[in-house]
Formats: sequence, structure tokens, C-alpha cells
Amino acid sequence: MGLYACKRRELTTLNVQRLVVVRESETTQNKRWIPTAERPVKNTTANQLVAVEGGGGDDNGVIRNKCLDKERDALLQFKANLHDPDGRLSTWGTEEDDCCNWIGVRCHSQTGHHVTELDISHYNIGGEISYSLVNLTYLNLLDLSSNSFHGTIPTFIGCLTELRYLDLSDNSLYGIIPSEFGNLTKLHMLYLRDLGSCRVENVEWLVHLSHLQQLEMDGISLAKENHWVDVILSLQKLTHLSLLGCELSHVMYPYSSFLNSSSSISFLYLGNNNLTSSMFRWLSPLTSDKLRHLDLSSNMLDGIPKYLGNLCRLEHFEFHNNSAVVSFPDFLNNLSGCTLRTLAELEASHSHFTGPLSDMIEKFSSLERLSLSSNQLNGAINEKLFELPNLLDIDLSQNSFEGGPFLDHMSKLSYVEYLNVSSAKLGPCFPKWIQTLKHLTRLDIANTRISDTIPLGFWDMWPSQLQYLNLSSNNISGKIPDLSSNFDYNAVIDLRSNNFSGLIPNVSSTVQSLNLSKNKFYGGIYFLCQIADGYLRFLDLSDNFLTGHLPDCLWHFKELKILNLGNNNLSGRLPPAVGCLIELEALYLYKNNFSGELPLSLRSCTSLTSLNLGANKFSGNVPVWIGENLTRLYVLILSSNNFFGTIPLQLCQLPNLHILDLSRNHLHGTIPSCLNNLTSMVQGGFSATQIGHFFYSISHFWHGSTSYFDHAVIEWQGAEREFIRFNLGLLKTIDLSSNNLTGTIPLELTSLVELVALNLSKNTLLGEIPWKIGQMGNLSVLDLSRNNLSGGMPSSMSQMNFLGYLDVSYNNLSGRIPSSTQLQSFEPSRYDGNPGLCGPPIYKTCHGDEELEEPPVVVGRNEGDEEGVGEVWGWFYIGVGTGFATGFWIACGVLLLNHRGRHAFSLFFDGFKDWVYVKVVVFVANLQKVRQT
Repeated sequence: MGLYACKRRELTTLNVQRLVVVRESETTQNKRWIPTAERPVKNTTANQLVAVEGGGGDDNGVIRNKCLDKERDALLQFKANLHDPDGRLSTWGTEEDDCCNWIGVRCHSQTGHHVTELDISHYNIGGEISYSLVNLTYLNLLDLSSNSFHGTIPTFIGCLTELRYLDLSDNSLYGIIPSEFGNLTKLHMLYLRDLGSCRVENVEWLVHLSHLQQLEMDGISLAKENHWVDVILSLQKLTHLSLLGCELSHVMYPYSSFLNSSSSISFLYLGNNNLTSSMFRWLSPLTSDKLRHLDLSSNMLDGIPKYLGNLCRLEHFEFHNNSAVVSFPDFLNNLSGCTLRTLAELEASHSHFTGPLSDMIEKFSSLERLSLSSNQLNGAINEKLFELPNLLDIDLSQNSFEGGPFLDHMSKLSYVEYLNVSSAKLGPCFPKWIQTLKHLTRLDIANTRISDTIPLGFWDMWPSQLQYLNLSSNNISGKIPDLSSNFDYNAVIDLRSNNFSGLIPNVSSTVQSLNLSKNKFYGGIYFLCQIADGYLRFLDLSDNFLTGHLPDCLWHFKELKILNLGNNNLSGRLPPAVGCLIELEALYLYKNNFSGELPLSLRSCTSLTSLNLGANKFSGNVPVWIGENLTRLYVLILSSNNFFGTIPLQLCQLPNLHILDLSRNHLHGTIPSCLNNLTSMVQGGFSATQIGHFFYSISHFWHGSTSYFDHAVIEWQGAEREFIRFNLGLLKTIDLSSNNLTGTIPLELTSLVELVALNLSKNTLLGEIPWKIGQMGNLSVLDLSRNNLSGGMPSSMSQMNFLGYLDVSYNNLSGRIPSSTQLQSFEPSRYDGNPGLCGPPIYKTCHGDEELEEPPVVVGRNEGDEEGVGEVWGWFYIGVGTGFATGFWIACGVLLLNHRGRHAFSLFFDGFKDWVYVKVVVFVANLQKVRQT
């Protein structure tokens, strides 16, 4: 149904004040702050007529219309070129003959039953835009946004001269914006946001759109458009302009020297353009007393001019993600004209602000929301901040603040509802001044170096009020009282990584997320039965001293997505009720004392992506239903249990599996050759949605999603190492070690070319190492030790350039060790127990070789000096430095042009550094072996 739908016989007029574009939800770094009252709807214009919605008549005798055959045929031809996987347009021409009743279509009776509106936004359809639409000559609204249309932007759209509203945003179009759009002289709203790879070659066509009120061209290159500012100023009715990521920094002459027009713009978005402070010369004519929202985020600005402080209606200012160093006291001083009386929201996170939170802040009396997170601010948190009468939300996290306000200086009239000062140095004593904030609903003081107990009365300060409480990563001790009446609906409680002790108290049934991991809680977990009818979606009680059985009341938690009880002393069988957790995505029960067979009911948990039951006492056969029902699994860890029988072939049906760990059990039989069907181990890449779990929460800053990333302890290079977040998604491993497996290593296994680690050690495998093993070029870890393998080491192993750990000891291998930098760099002990092997790095020579009296000299190293190794290290540092510089600027360039990707990248980078660690450490370790040889 079109968003322009009107009641019969009603005329709706254009409400300029409400025509602010609706933005999709963005990350905290790229947040658009638009008050609800200003968020727009699509409105018909005054000269649009009533939309009549069906055929036949009504009680008032109004005759409903039927569309014209010509326009019906045009719509059917348009549909014929489209890919519609969800069947959104399936009723067109089948169930309903009258196109005026088709979904997304509107007709108007007073135009002779012509189609006047086509709105199929967010329909998940694709294809090219058919020329047939040119026959809809009365069309005044066309919205094809947020689909997968491709090809060039049709020039024929310029023939639809009745259009008032055109939105082609969020598609995959390319090429030049047609100058024919200049024929659309009745346009009020033009949205060309994020079209794909598009550019403007001559922006002059815009001057003909004299009625234009909203213009969005985000992501369209204006790099060659000189004097584009002059064109914008010619649009006297323009109130909303968005040019995010338009390469404005490349424009040589953005304006002429004879500008004398005044701007009518109220909402101006110029972020993500790599702009420097030279842009303030041409920004001035675009700003006026009408400006209410200004976005200069994701640029390279080293300050702001004083004229921004004289914008007497400015309410929202975005300055986040700027890369230049800016003095925050100077920044506030330049905003201290009449702007300080109107500014309601300042979003300046993830920039490079320095200096203290100066007393100047107390003059911004209209300020409601302040975000300065992830900067370089220092000094104490200024108590003047809490005297601002309208301030509700404060985010000062990830700075270098030391100390908070003095308790005696705190205003008792503060209305602050959200406070985030995580990573400030507030400790070691608990900051009692927080208890003066009577209206708090969200509090985050994680990682603030508190080493104390919770003061008396803290837990009673906000009865049934708190939505979000984060005290994690401190050294807070003591017991926690009853929390059954402290929290609001969908609340989040995060107390992880402290020294809390005692029994887990009762908590409110309104809690959505509860994280008590890495503390010293003991006793059972029967408190869960007190909140069985609640809203719990996330529960992490791992790394405590909990005992007892899992309660049967688990069947109540049908919305639970994450259950982590790992590393405790829980015991008993898993209750059948666990199968009722139908929304469960991650189940961690590792390092406990659970026993018995896995309940059949667990197969109902078909949303599981991560199942870690390692280090328990589970027994029985590995269930075949894991492969048949849990097809979304990307982590399956059943290691260190008492499973027996053969490896079920059904496990080969898990296309998303990245980690398969069945080690240290009592499995027998052969290795299934069908493991080459594990698609994710054959193909590259990974999905963030596999390793991350997201759910909506009103408890985050500006509302948003709560996320949780998987983790797993994997045997890596002979020792256990924890992989977390995105580096877990990059890891692809199979561990079948320490079982009773027999037979040969299947040749099919070598097709798993994306595998990073393969451990088949401590079995009774026979035969030769597969001759094609060298094609597993991404292997970093290969352990085939303590089997009965025979024959030679395949020559293809010399191609395994990423191999950082190899162990083939205690087999019956023979012949020459293939020659490669990798294979000769390992310790001789990695080849022990194979009397038939010869050649470097072991000291046994092969037939025909000269006798070696000392360890072989590694190529690149001269006797008596370190020049060879030094040269290797030198080239290593040169390579790393050059590669980093090149990759860094390429990545930054891409991200500056793609504001949607920045948040995903920041999440990716948190874990990617760990993955780089894996690769680099392997390389460095090899160089160290060279040095020691």
C-alpha cells in the first residue's frame, strides 16, 4: 500500500515543516538526530487529488474508478522485467484485474482514473526499470527505493513531468544522472541517495526545479561540479539538502565570488566528504538563521568558524568521526553566540577533541543530548554539566577523564537519564556522586578502575526505573541484594568481570539481558524459575563456581537467544526442556560435569549457530540429528567427552560449519570422505551475522541493538587459545585428534582449501599422506602425529607457504623431506619417530647426500654473522610497512565513501587484529627458528 494513502474525499497539503527525510537506523558513530515530531511522511501536494482505493461504489454513491488499459499494460510490462523473490507483485494481473487496486498503485478519479502513484519501496525486487513507465503520464509519485534495480538511470523519467516526488535511492544503478531530470519542474522531493556508482556531469539542470524542497544525492560524485553552491542557492524553496559522500573535497571551484543569495536550508548534511577547514568559505552562504540541523561528520576539520555560533535556530550539530585534532574549549567558544541558547543535541564522538570539559558547557542551556565518546578529553568530569536544566543524555565514554564531580557540588535538580562514562578513571572508590542523579534510567561505568564495594542504598536509588546498568570490567566485590524490583521492561544488566560473590540473587522478570560472567558466584541457578515468564533473551553465567542441575523451567524461555553456562561445576543430564528454547542461537555448556546422552529435543533448536559442549562427560553416539536439523551451525565443539561410535555422515550436511571439534572422545571408524561438502571450508569469506547475535534493545544510547559475539577455545599450535569475535569467523578448523579413528586420510579432505587448521593426531590412521595436500594452501596448523601413516611426505607440501606448525612425528614415514622454507624451519623433533625420513632439518642424510656433521645452514645466513637473518627481517619490516600503508589508505578511502560500512568495519577490526596476530606470529616464529638454527 502506498504511503500516500488518503481517506476518501480528503485533500492533503504539503507540510513543509514536517518534510524531513526519514533515515534508516545508523550506528552510534553516524547517528542522525531528528526529533520524532520532525520525521516526515510522504504527503500529497495541494494540487493532488483524492486517491480512490477500489472498484464499485460506497454508501455515499461515489463511483470508484478502474484503471485504463494502457496504464495497466504498462505496469504489467514493468513487472515482467523484474525479479520478485518474495512475490510482492504476484497479485498484479492475476487476483485483481483493476490496477488501481494493485499493491503499491494509486489512481485518482478526477484525473480520469489515471495511475498517479507507484510506490514499491523496500519490496526486495530487482531488474531494470522498464521504459513502459513512460506511459504513466499522470504519475506524480514514483518511489522505487531500497530495492535491487540495476542498469543506468533511465532518461525517460524526465518525461514524467507531473512528478512531485521521485525516489530512486538505495539501488544498484550506475552512470550519469540524466540532465533530463531538469524537465521535472513540478518536483518537490528528489531522493537519489546511494544509487550505486553514479555521478553528475552538469548540475545545471537542477536550476529548473524551482519548487524543489528536499534533495538527497548521497554517494553521487560531484567531484567535477564547479559552482555547485551557486546552483543550490538558486533553489529558493529548498529546505533539506543531503550530500553525504559526494567527493566535495575534489571540487576546484565550489562557488563563484559573486554570491549574494540567501539560503532557505533548514537541514544540511555534508558529512563523509574528506573536507578540510577551507570548506567554511563556501559553507557560509548555505547557512542562515533558518538552519536547524547541520552534519559535518566524517571529514578532516580542525575546528569551526565563529559564524556557526551565530546560527540562532541551530538545534542539532553533528561533528563526529572527524580526523583532525581540535581543542574542545575552543570548539565550544566558537559555538558560544546565540547558538548556545538553541543547541539541543551535539554529537561529536569518535573525533580527536583534546583538552578538558570546560566551564563554558554550562552556558548551553538548551542542550538535551551530548555525545563526546571516543575522543582524547582529559581532566575531571565537570559538575557544571549536571546543572544544565534540559540535559538528558550524556556519553563521555572512551576518553581520558580522571575523577568526577565533588559530591557536595552536584546539582540535586539534574534530570539526566542516561550517563556513560566508561573507561574514565573514577576509582578506586565507588563514585557516590552518581547517586544524586535521581532520574537515571541508563548507567554505564564499565572499566572505570573501581576497586570497592557497592555503597548502601545504591541498588534502591532507581526502583523499577533502570533500563541499562553496566558495571563490568572493574574490581567491585561483595554480594548483590535482591534485584527483583529495580529494573524496567527489557532491561540490560552487565556485571561481568568483577569480584562479586555469593548466591545469585533474584532479578526482575523484566530483564532482557543478564551477564554475571567472570565473577565468584556459587550455588545453583534456580533463580531462573522466578523469572520464567519474563523477557530474557541473553544469559551469561560463565566462569563462576555454580553447581547443581539445569532446572526444568527452561522451557519457559522461548525467546532466549544466548545461553552461556560454561566453565562452572554444573552437573547432571540436560533436561528435555532445553529443546523448547526454539530461538536459541548459541549454547555454551563447556567445562562442566554434564553427563548422559544429548536429549533428542535439542534437535528442535534449529536456530543454533554455535554449539559448544566440550569438556563434559556426555556419552552415546554423536547424534545424527545435529547434521539433519541444526543446519545453521558454524561452530560445533563436542571435544573432551565420552562420545563413541562413528562420525555420522550427516555432519557433512552442515554447509556453514567453520569449526568442527570432536577431539578427545572414543570415536572409531573412518574419516567421512563427504567432509568435502562442508561448503564454508571450501569457499572463502565469512558472515558477521554468523558470529554475531543481535537483538533490539531500548537500553542502548539512542536505542539500538544489543550484540553478542561468539568465542571458542581451540587447540592452536599445540596449546589452547581463545578465539573471539571476528577472528573466530576467520578461523576454519577440523580437530578429530585423540580418538580411535582408522583407515586412510580421505583424498577428498584436500579440497577443503580454506581450512586453516587440521588436527588428526593420536589416532590409528593408515596409508599415505594424500598427495594433493599441498593444495590446502591456507593451512597454518597441520598435526598428523602419532598415527600409522607410511610412505613419503608428498612433494606438494613444499607449496604450503602459510604453514606455521607441522607435526608428523611417530608415524612410519620414509624418504626425503620435501625442500621448502617452511618444512626446513621446523624443529627436528616434529619428524621424530619416523626412522625412514631423511634430509633437513633432521640430521639423517638421504642416500647420495654428503654426510652432515652439523645442523644445516639455512639459506640466507652466512656463517659467523647475522647478515642473512638480518636481511630477512629487513625485508619483512619493509613488506609489512609498505603493505600496511597501502592497505590502510585504500581502506580509509573506501570507508570515507561508504558511511554504511564504517560501523561494520569497526566491529570487524576489533577481531581482525587477532586474526592478523595469528598470521604474523606464525611468520615471525618461522624467522625466529631461522635465527636459532
